[in-house]
Amino acid sequence: MSNAAIAMDGSAAVTPTALSWKFIRWGLGLFITGFLTGFIPIAHYMVGAIAGDVGPDFLRNITLWWGCPAVLAELTLKAGGLGMVAIGFCYQAIHRQGAPLDISSHERIAPTLCAFGLICTLVSAAAGYVICNYFWPNFYYHAIPTGKNVWLAAQGLSIAIYVVGACYSFAGIRRASAHFR
Repeated sequence: MSNAAIAMDGSAAVTPTALSWKFIRWGLGLFITGFLTGFIPIAHYMVGAIAGDVGPDFLRNITLWWGCPAVLAELTLKAGGLGMVAIGFCYQAIHRQGAPLDISSHERIAPTLCAFGLICTLVSAAAGYVICNYFWPNFYYHAIPTGKNVWLAAQGLSIAIYVVGACYSFAGIRRASAHFR
């Protein structure tokens, strides 16, 4: 059967090496994106310090002490990207040790779920902030619970997508590493 026929069938075999490199490439890219996102809080702090318009609600609420809506997305991208790299290295290590590794359908979609979840976290942090700020003006700095909860729920759902992908991978890695007991 030709490669085109296999690809059209949707049952193309995914090798452990291809899967591992997919995790590593996406993970490194998203990790670097997390560092680039880290410049947003720095710029935000500088602008806020110059303006000097920090309100008393902001100073009293420790959950807002970080002071920038981009911090959760930044940290999620960094940790999630490193997690994807680690998953990729696990697949490579198992494959190099000679363990029989048949990739399940869940494992095939795991890198896509992980990457999609991290990208959605960044988008929901940025676009979600703008949208929530439209409906609940200054919700972040005046700690308007409804706006904050909607905005955080969107990011939480995005992170949950990443977690599902990571769990699919963990199950496959655990199954394959049982060969070494």
